[in-house]
Amino acid sequence: MTKFEDLGLSPSLLKSVTDAGYTDPTPIQLKAIPIVLEGHDIMGLAQTGTGKTAAFGLPIIDQLLSMQGRPRPKEIRALVVAPTRELVTQIRDNLRNFVRHTHLRIGAVVGGASIHVQQKNLGRGTDILIATPGRLLDLVERKALFLNTAKFLVLDEADQMLDLGFIHDLRKISKLVGTPRQTLLFSATMPKQIEDLSQAFLNDPVRVETNPPGRAVDKINQSVHFVYQKAKTEKLKDCLIERRDDLSLVFSRTKHGAERLMKHLVECGFKATSIHGNKSQGQRTRAIEAFRSGEARILVATDVAARGIDIPGVTHVYNFDLPEVAEAYVHRIGRTARAGKGGEAVAFCSPEEMRLLGDIERLTGQEITTASGEFSEQEIANAPKRKRGGGGNKGGNRKRQPNKGKRRKPVKHQGSPHQDSQRNNDGKPQNDQNKPGRAARKKQNQAANSNRPNNGGGRRRRAKRNAVAA
Repeated sequence: MTKFEDLGLSPSLLKSVTDAGYTDPTPIQLKAIPIVLEGHDIMGLAQTGTGKTAAFGLPIIDQLLSMQGRPRPKEIRALVVAPTRELVTQIRDNLRNFVRHTHLRIGAVVGGASIHVQQKNLGRGTDILIATPGRLLDLVERKALFLNTAKFLVLDEADQMLDLGFIHDLRKISKLVGTPRQTLLFSATMPKQIEDLSQAFLNDPVRVETNPPGRAVDKINQSVHFVYQKAKTEKLKDCLIERRDDLSLVFSRTKHGAERLMKHLVECGFKATSIHGNKSQGQRTRAIEAFRSGEARILVATDVAARGIDIPGVTHVYNFDLPEVAEAYVHRIGRTARAGKGGEAVAFCSPEEMRLLGDIERLTGQEITTASGEFSEQEIANAPKRKRGGGGNKGGNRKRQPNKGKRRKPVKHQGSPHQDSQRNNDGKPQNDQNKPGRAARKKQNQAANSNRPNNGGGRRRRAKRNAVAA
Protein backbone atom coordinates (compact mmCIF):
# COMPACT_ATOMS: atom_id res chain seq x y z
CA MET A 1 0.00 0.00 0.00
CA THR A 2 1.25 3.48 -0.87
CA LYS A 3 2.30 5.62 2.11
CA PHE A 4 2.80 9.37 2.45
CA GLU A 5 6.53 8.67 2.35
CA ASP A 6 6.10 7.48 -1.25
CA LEU A 7 4.54 10.74 -2.48
CA GLY A 8 7.73 12.83 -2.47
CA LEU A 9 7.02 15.03 0.57
CA SER A 10 9.88 16.46 2.65
CA PRO A 11 10.91 14.73 5.92
CA SER A 12 9.92 17.70 8.13
CA LEU A 13 6.45 17.72 6.59
CA LEU A 14 6.09 13.96 6.96
CA LYS A 15 6.73 14.32 10.69
CA SER A 16 3.86 16.82 10.94
CA VAL A 17 1.62 14.47 8.96
CA THR A 18 2.38 11.62 11.35
CA ASP A 19 1.82 13.81 14.42
CA ALA A 20 -1.54 14.91 12.98
CA GLY A 21 -2.67 11.28 12.95
CA TYR A 22 -2.51 10.68 9.21
CA THR A 23 -1.38 7.19 8.26
CA ASP A 24 -2.49 6.16 4.77
CA PRO A 25 -3.33 8.70 2.04
CA THR A 26 -6.85 8.77 0.63
CA PRO A 27 -7.49 8.25 -3.11
CA ILE A 28 -7.72 11.99 -3.84
CA GLN A 29 -4.46 12.56 -1.95
CA LEU A 30 -2.73 9.74 -3.81
CA LYS A 31 -3.69 11.21 -7.17
CA ALA A 32 -3.42 14.94 -6.48
CA ILE A 33 -0.27 15.37 -4.37
CA PRO A 34 2.27 14.15 -6.98
CA ILE A 35 0.61 16.22 -9.72
CA VAL A 36 0.67 19.40 -7.60
CA LEU A 37 4.32 18.78 -6.70
CA GLU A 38 5.06 18.65 -10.44
CA GLY A 39 3.59 22.15 -10.81
CA HIS A 40 0.41 21.35 -12.78
CA ASP A 41 -2.95 23.08 -12.39
CA ILE A 42 -5.63 20.73 -11.09
CA MET A 43 -9.37 20.32 -11.20
CA GLY A 44 -10.00 17.90 -8.32
CA LEU A 45 -13.34 16.15 -7.87
CA ALA A 46 -13.86 14.06 -4.77
CA GLN A 47 -16.54 13.24 -2.24
CA THR A 48 -16.83 15.23 0.95
CA GLY A 49 -14.82 13.90 3.85
CA THR A 50 -12.11 12.32 1.67
CA GLY A 51 -9.24 14.66 2.59
CA LYS A 52 -9.23 17.36 -0.08
CA THR A 53 -7.59 19.85 2.31
CA ALA A 54 -4.49 17.68 2.66
CA ALA A 55 -4.56 16.95 -1.08
CA PHE A 56 -3.80 20.60 -1.88
CA GLY A 57 -2.33 21.73 1.44
CA LEU A 58 0.55 19.27 1.77
CA PRO A 59 2.12 19.81 -1.69
CA ILE A 60 1.77 23.61 -1.38
CA ILE A 61 3.46 23.57 2.04
CA ASP A 62 6.20 21.35 0.67
CA GLN A 63 6.94 23.82 -2.15
CA LEU A 64 6.83 26.83 0.18
CA LEU A 65 9.42 25.20 2.44
CA SER A 66 11.84 25.09 -0.46
CA MET A 67 11.53 28.84 -1.10
CA GLN A 68 14.08 31.27 0.28
CA GLY A 69 13.22 34.03 2.73
CA ARG A 70 9.86 34.93 4.21
CA PRO A 71 6.93 37.03 2.98
CA ARG A 72 7.24 40.76 3.59
CA PRO A 73 4.56 42.77 5.44
CA LYS A 74 1.12 42.60 3.78
CA GLU A 75 2.36 39.98 1.31
CA ILE A 76 1.20 36.38 0.94
CA ARG A 77 2.62 33.39 -0.92
CA ALA A 78 -0.46 31.18 -1.25
CA LEU A 79 -4.18 31.99 -1.22
CA VAL A 80 -7.02 29.58 -0.44
CA VAL A 81 -10.55 30.90 -1.11
CA ALA A 82 -13.52 29.13 0.51
CA PRO A 83 -17.24 29.99 0.62
CA THR A 84 -18.04 29.94 4.36
CA ARG A 85 -16.46 31.02 7.63
CA GLU A 86 -16.69 27.51 9.01
CA LEU A 87 -14.83 26.00 6.07
CA VAL A 88 -12.12 28.69 6.32
CA THR A 89 -11.66 27.84 10.01
CA GLN A 90 -11.49 24.12 9.26
CA ILE A 91 -8.86 24.56 6.54
CA ARG A 92 -6.80 26.90 8.74
CA ASP A 93 -6.78 24.42 11.65
CA ASN A 94 -5.78 21.52 9.40
CA LEU A 95 -2.96 23.45 7.73
CA ARG A 96 -1.64 24.66 11.09
CA ASN A 97 -1.27 21.04 12.13
CA PHE A 98 0.81 20.41 9.02
CA VAL A 99 3.19 23.38 9.58
CA ARG A 100 3.71 22.73 13.29
CA HIS A 101 7.40 21.86 12.82
CA THR A 102 8.09 24.59 10.23
CA HIS A 103 8.47 28.37 10.14
CA LEU A 104 5.43 28.90 7.89
CA ARG A 105 2.68 31.24 9.06
CA ILE A 106 -1.00 30.42 8.37
CA GLY A 107 -3.62 33.18 8.45
CA ALA A 108 -7.39 33.40 7.96
CA VAL A 109 -9.78 36.28 7.24
CA VAL A 110 -13.58 36.02 7.32
CA GLY A 111 -16.51 38.35 7.61
CA GLY A 112 -18.10 38.86 11.02
CA ALA A 113 -14.73 39.19 12.77
CA SER A 114 -12.75 42.36 13.56
CA ILE A 115 -11.25 43.67 10.33
CA HIS A 116 -8.78 45.78 12.32
CA VAL A 117 -7.33 42.71 14.03
CA GLN A 118 -7.08 41.00 10.66
CA GLN A 119 -5.26 44.01 9.20
CA LYS A 120 -2.78 43.91 12.07
CA ASN A 121 -2.10 40.19 11.58
CA LEU A 122 -1.62 40.59 7.83
CA GLY A 123 0.93 43.33 8.48
CA ARG A 124 3.45 40.67 9.57
CA GLY A 125 3.27 38.80 6.27
CA THR A 126 1.54 35.45 5.67
CA ASP A 127 2.68 32.29 3.92
CA ILE A 128 -0.78 30.79 3.37
CA LEU A 129 -3.94 32.86 3.70
CA ILE A 130 -7.39 31.27 3.80
CA ALA A 131 -10.25 33.69 3.16
CA THR A 132 -13.86 34.17 2.22
CA PRO A 133 -14.20 36.24 -1.00
CA GLY A 134 -16.03 39.25 0.42
CA ARG A 135 -13.72 39.97 3.35
CA LEU A 136 -10.65 39.32 1.19
CA LEU A 137 -11.67 42.04 -1.28
CA ASP A 138 -12.49 44.41 1.59
CA LEU A 139 -8.94 44.05 2.88
CA VAL A 140 -7.49 44.51 -0.61
CA GLU A 141 -9.42 47.77 -0.99
CA ARG A 142 -8.02 48.93 2.35
CA LYS A 143 -4.53 48.08 1.05
CA ALA A 144 -4.09 45.76 4.02
CA LEU A 145 -2.58 43.05 1.80
CA PHE A 146 -1.31 42.48 -1.71
CA LEU A 147 -2.18 39.40 -3.75
CA ASN A 148 0.31 39.88 -6.59
CA THR A 149 3.00 37.98 -4.68
CA ALA A 150 0.90 34.81 -4.35
CA LYS A 151 2.25 31.87 -6.33
CA PHE A 152 -0.60 29.48 -5.48
CA LEU A 153 -4.37 29.97 -5.75
CA VAL A 154 -6.81 27.38 -4.43
CA LEU A 155 -10.58 27.54 -4.96
CA ASP A 156 -12.13 25.09 -2.50
CA GLU A 157 -15.79 24.06 -2.83
CA ALA A 158 -15.99 26.17 -5.98
CA ASP A 159 -19.50 25.01 -6.83
CA GLN A 160 -20.91 26.46 -3.62
CA MET A 161 -19.16 29.76 -4.24
CA LEU A 162 -20.99 29.89 -7.56
CA ASP A 163 -24.29 29.05 -5.85
CA LEU A 164 -23.72 31.91 -3.40
CA GLY A 165 -23.12 34.37 -6.21
CA PHE A 166 -19.35 34.79 -5.75
CA ILE A 167 -18.47 34.46 -9.43
CA HIS A 168 -17.75 38.19 -9.89
CA ASP A 169 -15.61 38.26 -6.73
CA LEU A 170 -13.68 35.22 -7.94
CA ARG A 171 -12.93 36.90 -11.24
CA LYS A 172 -11.64 39.99 -9.42
CA ILE A 173 -9.47 37.87 -7.14
CA SER A 174 -8.08 35.88 -10.06
CA LYS A 175 -6.91 39.09 -11.75
CA LEU A 176 -5.24 40.33 -8.55
CA VAL A 177 -3.26 37.15 -7.84
CA GLY A 178 0.23 37.14 -9.32
CA THR A 179 1.26 35.30 -12.47
CA PRO A 180 2.71 32.87 -13.27
CA ARG A 181 0.95 30.88 -10.59
CA GLN A 182 -0.37 27.40 -9.90
CA THR A 183 -4.17 27.20 -9.60
CA LEU A 184 -6.02 24.34 -7.93
CA LEU A 185 -9.80 23.97 -8.07
CA PHE A 186 -11.55 21.45 -5.83
CA SER A 187 -15.20 20.48 -5.54
CA ALA A 188 -17.43 17.53 -4.66
CA THR A 189 -19.96 18.22 -7.43
CA MET A 190 -19.50 19.17 -11.06
CA PRO A 191 -22.22 21.47 -12.45
CA LYS A 192 -21.70 23.00 -15.88
CA GLN A 193 -20.63 26.33 -14.33
CA ILE A 194 -17.58 24.63 -12.83
CA GLU A 195 -16.50 23.52 -16.29
CA ASP A 196 -16.76 27.13 -17.49
CA LEU A 197 -14.93 28.38 -14.41
CA SER A 198 -12.11 25.90 -14.90
CA GLN A 199 -11.55 27.07 -18.47
CA ALA A 200 -11.30 30.70 -17.33
CA PHE A 201 -9.07 30.15 -14.29
CA LEU A 202 -6.92 27.08 -15.00
CA ASN A 203 -4.05 26.67 -17.41
CA ASP A 204 -4.02 23.23 -19.08
CA PRO A 205 -5.34 21.53 -15.91
CA VAL A 206 -5.10 17.88 -14.99
CA ARG A 207 -8.48 16.47 -14.00
CA VAL A 208 -8.31 14.34 -10.86
CA GLU A 209 -11.47 12.41 -10.05
CA THR A 210 -11.92 9.66 -7.50
CA ASN A 211 -15.66 9.05 -7.86
CA PRO A 212 -18.42 10.27 -10.17
CA PRO A 213 -19.43 13.85 -9.23
CA GLY A 214 -22.42 13.91 -6.90
CA ARG A 215 -21.87 10.40 -5.56
CA ALA A 216 -21.99 10.13 -1.76
CA VAL A 217 -19.47 8.27 0.35
CA ASP A 218 -20.10 4.52 0.22
CA LYS A 219 -19.92 4.15 4.02
CA ILE A 220 -22.99 6.36 4.54
CA ASN A 221 -26.18 4.36 5.08
CA GLN A 222 -29.01 6.44 3.58
CA SER A 223 -32.71 6.13 4.39
CA VAL A 224 -35.89 8.22 4.09
CA HIS A 225 -39.04 8.53 6.19
CA PHE A 226 -42.14 9.60 4.26
CA VAL A 227 -43.92 11.87 6.72
CA TYR A 228 -46.18 14.92 6.57
CA GLN A 229 -44.55 18.27 7.26
CA LYS A 230 -46.45 18.84 10.52
CA ALA A 231 -45.40 15.42 11.82
CA LYS A 232 -41.69 15.82 11.09
CA THR A 233 -40.81 17.24 14.53
CA GLU A 234 -42.28 14.30 16.41
CA LYS A 235 -40.60 11.86 14.02
CA LEU A 236 -37.26 13.58 14.54
CA LYS A 237 -37.63 13.42 18.32
CA ASP A 238 -38.39 9.70 18.12
CA CYS A 239 -35.19 9.15 16.15
CA LEU A 240 -33.11 11.27 18.52
CA ILE A 241 -34.46 9.55 21.63
CA GLU A 242 -33.22 6.21 20.28
CA ARG A 243 -29.67 7.63 20.05
CA ARG A 244 -29.37 10.29 22.77
CA ASP A 245 -25.62 9.75 23.20
CA ASP A 246 -24.75 10.12 19.51
CA LEU A 247 -23.65 13.34 17.81
CA SER A 248 -26.45 14.27 15.42
CA LEU A 249 -26.51 17.04 12.84
CA VAL A 250 -29.97 18.24 11.78
CA PHE A 251 -30.43 20.34 8.62
CA SER A 252 -33.28 22.80 8.24
CA ARG A 253 -34.09 24.78 5.09
CA THR A 254 -34.47 28.21 6.76
CA LYS A 255 -32.73 30.19 9.48
CA HIS A 256 -35.92 30.80 11.47
CA GLY A 257 -36.93 27.18 11.11
CA ALA A 258 -33.56 26.00 12.44
CA GLU A 259 -33.73 28.31 15.47
CA ARG A 260 -37.34 27.37 16.23
CA LEU A 261 -36.56 23.64 15.97
CA MET A 262 -33.49 23.97 18.22
CA LYS A 263 -35.45 25.79 20.95
CA HIS A 264 -38.19 23.16 20.82
CA LEU A 265 -35.65 20.35 21.22
CA VAL A 266 -34.07 22.13 24.20
CA GLU A 267 -37.50 22.51 25.80
CA CYS A 268 -37.98 18.76 25.35
CA GLY A 269 -34.77 18.03 27.25
CA PHE A 270 -32.31 17.53 24.40
CA LYS A 271 -28.83 19.08 24.50
CA ALA A 272 -29.06 21.10 21.31
CA THR A 273 -27.56 24.22 19.77
CA SER A 274 -27.89 25.89 16.37
CA ILE A 275 -25.88 27.58 13.65
CA HIS A 276 -27.22 29.69 10.78
CA GLY A 277 -26.76 32.98 8.98
CA ASN A 278 -28.42 35.09 11.70
CA LYS A 279 -25.76 34.05 14.22
CA SER A 280 -22.67 36.16 14.78
CA GLN A 281 -19.26 34.65 14.17
CA GLY A 282 -18.71 34.28 17.91
CA GLN A 283 -22.03 32.50 18.37
CA ARG A 284 -21.33 30.16 15.48
CA THR A 285 -17.87 29.32 16.82
CA ARG A 286 -19.19 28.61 20.31
CA ALA A 287 -21.96 26.41 18.91
CA ILE A 288 -19.52 24.32 16.89
CA GLU A 289 -17.13 23.98 19.83
CA ALA A 290 -19.99 22.88 22.11
CA PHE A 291 -20.98 20.29 19.50
CA ARG A 292 -17.40 19.17 18.96
CA SER A 293 -16.76 18.72 22.70
CA GLY A 294 -20.03 16.83 23.21
CA GLU A 295 -21.53 19.48 25.46
CA ALA A 296 -24.30 19.69 22.86
CA ARG A 297 -25.27 16.38 21.28
CA ILE A 298 -27.44 17.92 18.53
CA LEU A 299 -26.54 20.72 16.12
CA VAL A 300 -29.41 22.20 14.11
CA ALA A 301 -28.10 24.05 11.07
CA THR A 302 -28.90 25.49 7.68
CA ASP A 303 -26.75 24.83 4.62
CA VAL A 304 -24.16 27.23 6.03
CA ALA A 305 -22.89 24.12 7.82
CA ALA A 306 -23.22 21.75 4.85
CA ARG A 307 -19.56 22.38 4.17
CA GLY A 308 -16.90 23.35 6.64
CA ILE A 309 -17.82 21.23 9.66
CA ASP A 310 -15.25 18.48 10.08
CA ILE A 311 -16.18 16.59 13.25
CA PRO A 312 -15.30 12.90 12.95
CA GLY A 313 -17.69 11.95 15.78
CA VAL A 314 -20.87 12.84 13.86
CA THR A 315 -22.79 9.58 13.51
CA HIS A 316 -26.12 10.81 12.12
CA VAL A 317 -27.20 13.50 9.69
CA TYR A 318 -30.93 14.26 9.61
CA ASN A 319 -32.40 16.13 6.64
CA PHE A 320 -35.39 17.65 8.44
CA ASP A 321 -36.10 19.57 5.22
CA LEU A 322 -34.82 18.36 1.87
CA PRO A 323 -32.61 20.93 0.13
CA GLU A 324 -33.79 22.84 -2.94
CA VAL A 325 -30.56 21.96 -4.75
CA ALA A 326 -29.72 18.27 -4.99
CA GLU A 327 -25.96 18.87 -4.72
CA ALA A 328 -26.48 20.32 -1.22
CA TYR A 329 -27.76 16.92 -0.08
CA VAL A 330 -24.42 15.33 -0.96
CA HIS A 331 -22.55 17.94 1.06
CA ARG A 332 -24.96 17.67 3.98
CA ILE A 333 -24.64 13.93 4.44
CA GLY A 334 -20.88 14.24 3.90
CA ARG A 335 -20.67 15.63 7.45
CA THR A 336 -20.82 12.04 8.66
CA ALA A 337 -18.61 9.07 7.73
CA ARG A 338 -15.55 11.30 8.04
CA ALA A 339 -12.00 9.97 8.04
CA GLY A 340 -13.02 6.51 6.88
CA LYS A 341 -15.73 5.96 9.51
CA GLY A 342 -19.33 4.94 8.84
CA GLY A 343 -22.44 7.06 9.30
CA GLU A 344 -26.19 7.33 8.91
CA ALA A 345 -28.05 9.84 6.72
CA VAL A 346 -31.78 10.05 7.45
CA ALA A 347 -34.16 12.17 5.36
CA PHE A 348 -37.72 13.26 6.12
CA CYS A 349 -39.78 13.73 2.95
CA SER A 350 -43.26 15.29 2.82
CA PRO A 351 -45.58 14.94 -0.19
CA GLU A 352 -44.60 18.39 -1.51
CA GLU A 353 -40.92 17.38 -1.38
CA MET A 354 -41.20 14.32 -3.61
CA ARG A 355 -39.78 16.27 -6.55
CA LEU A 356 -36.73 17.21 -4.46
CA LEU A 357 -36.22 13.57 -3.49
CA GLY A 358 -36.35 12.58 -7.15
CA ASP A 359 -33.69 15.20 -7.98
CA ILE A 360 -31.44 13.78 -5.27
CA GLU A 361 -31.80 10.19 -6.43
CA ARG A 362 -31.06 11.16 -10.03
CA LEU A 363 -27.93 13.03 -8.97
CA THR A 364 -26.57 10.27 -6.73
CA GLY A 365 -27.61 7.51 -9.11
CA GLN A 366 -29.22 5.42 -6.39
CA GLU A 367 -32.62 4.94 -4.80
CA ILE A 368 -32.69 5.85 -1.11
CA THR A 369 -34.00 3.07 1.14
CA THR A 370 -37.47 3.67 2.62
CA ALA A 371 -37.39 3.54 6.43
CA SER A 372 -41.09 4.17 7.08
CA GLY A 373 -44.27 5.63 5.63
CA GLU A 374 -45.64 5.97 2.12
CA PHE A 375 -47.81 8.35 0.13
CA SER A 376 -50.52 7.54 -2.38
CA GLU A 377 -50.36 8.99 -5.86
CA GLN A 378 -53.40 11.11 -4.98
CA GLU A 379 -51.65 12.63 -1.93
CA ILE A 380 -48.61 13.49 -4.02
CA ALA A 381 -50.75 14.99 -6.78
CA ASN A 382 -52.74 17.11 -4.31
CA ALA A 383 -49.67 18.35 -2.42
CA PRO A 384 -48.96 22.09 -2.78
CA LYS A 385 -46.29 22.75 -5.37
CA ARG A 386 -43.07 24.20 -4.03
CA LYS A 387 -41.64 27.16 -5.92
CA ARG A 388 -38.01 27.00 -6.81
CA GLY A 389 -35.93 29.77 -5.28
CA GLY A 390 -34.36 32.42 -7.46
CA GLY A 391 -31.03 34.18 -7.43
CA GLY A 392 -27.50 32.90 -7.33
CA ASN A 393 -27.93 30.78 -4.21
CA LYS A 394 -30.62 28.57 -5.80
CA GLY A 395 -33.30 28.47 -3.18
CA GLY A 396 -32.17 31.41 -1.10
CA ASN A 397 -33.58 34.89 -0.96
CA ARG A 398 -35.42 35.98 -4.07
CA LYS A 399 -34.76 39.40 -5.50
CA ARG A 400 -37.63 41.77 -4.90
CA GLN A 401 -39.43 42.47 -8.14
CA PRO A 402 -40.21 46.07 -9.04
CA ASN A 403 -43.76 47.27 -8.32
CA LYS A 404 -44.53 44.02 -6.51
CA GLY A 405 -44.60 45.48 -3.03
CA LYS A 406 -47.43 47.00 -1.04
CA ARG A 407 -50.15 48.39 -3.29
CA ARG A 408 -50.38 52.16 -3.16
CA LYS A 409 -53.75 53.80 -2.57
CA PRO A 410 -55.03 55.96 -5.44
CA VAL A 411 -54.52 59.69 -4.98
CA LYS A 412 -57.77 61.56 -4.53
CA HIS A 413 -57.84 64.90 -6.33
CA GLN A 414 -59.28 67.72 -4.27
CA GLY A 415 -59.78 70.33 -6.96
CA SER A 416 -56.18 71.49 -7.22
CA PRO A 417 -55.43 74.24 -9.74
CA HIS A 418 -53.57 71.72 -11.93
CA GLN A 419 -55.98 68.80 -11.57
CA ASP A 420 -55.05 66.13 -14.11
CA SER A 421 -58.39 64.33 -14.12
CA GLN A 422 -61.93 64.54 -12.85
CA ARG A 423 -64.59 61.96 -12.02
CA ASN A 424 -67.66 61.45 -14.21
CA ASN A 425 -71.03 60.29 -12.96
CA ASP A 426 -69.87 56.66 -12.94
CA GLY A 427 -66.95 57.46 -10.62
CA LYS A 428 -64.39 56.73 -13.37
CA PRO A 429 -61.56 59.14 -14.19
CA GLN A 430 -62.14 61.34 -17.20
CA ASN A 431 -59.46 63.41 -18.96
CA ASP A 432 -59.81 67.16 -18.68
CA GLN A 433 -59.67 68.42 -22.25
CA ASN A 434 -59.52 72.10 -21.13
CA LYS A 435 -56.45 71.65 -18.92
CA PRO A 436 -53.49 73.71 -20.18
CA GLY A 437 -50.49 71.77 -21.41
CA ARG A 438 -47.13 71.52 -19.67
CA ALA A 439 -45.50 74.30 -21.73
CA ALA A 440 -48.51 76.58 -21.20
CA ARG A 441 -48.42 76.04 -17.43
CA LYS A 442 -44.70 76.89 -17.38
CA LYS A 443 -45.36 80.21 -19.16
CA GLN A 444 -48.20 81.01 -16.76
CA ASN A 445 -45.92 80.43 -13.76
CA GLN A 446 -43.18 82.61 -15.26
CA ALA A 447 -45.67 85.41 -15.91
CA ALA A 448 -46.99 85.20 -12.37
CA ASN A 449 -43.48 85.38 -10.92
CA SER A 450 -42.58 88.40 -13.09
CA ASN A 451 -45.48 90.37 -11.61
CA ARG A 452 -44.27 89.89 -8.01
CA PRO A 453 -42.61 92.94 -6.37
CA ASN A 454 -38.82 92.74 -6.33
CA ASN A 455 -37.52 93.60 -2.90
CA GLY A 456 -33.91 93.04 -3.80
CA GLY A 457 -33.68 89.52 -2.40
CA GLY A 458 -32.30 88.34 0.91
CA ARG A 459 -28.67 88.86 -0.10
CA ARG A 460 -29.24 92.53 -1.00
CA ARG A 461 -31.12 93.21 2.23
CA ARG A 462 -28.35 91.66 4.34
CA ALA A 463 -25.71 93.71 2.50
CA LYS A 464 -27.70 96.90 3.09
CA ARG A 465 -28.12 96.18 6.81
CA ASN A 466 -24.40 95.44 7.17
CA ALA A 467 -23.52 98.73 5.45
CA VAL A 468 -25.80 100.74 7.80
CA ALA A 469 -24.35 98.96 10.84
CA ALA A 470 -20.81 99.76 9.64
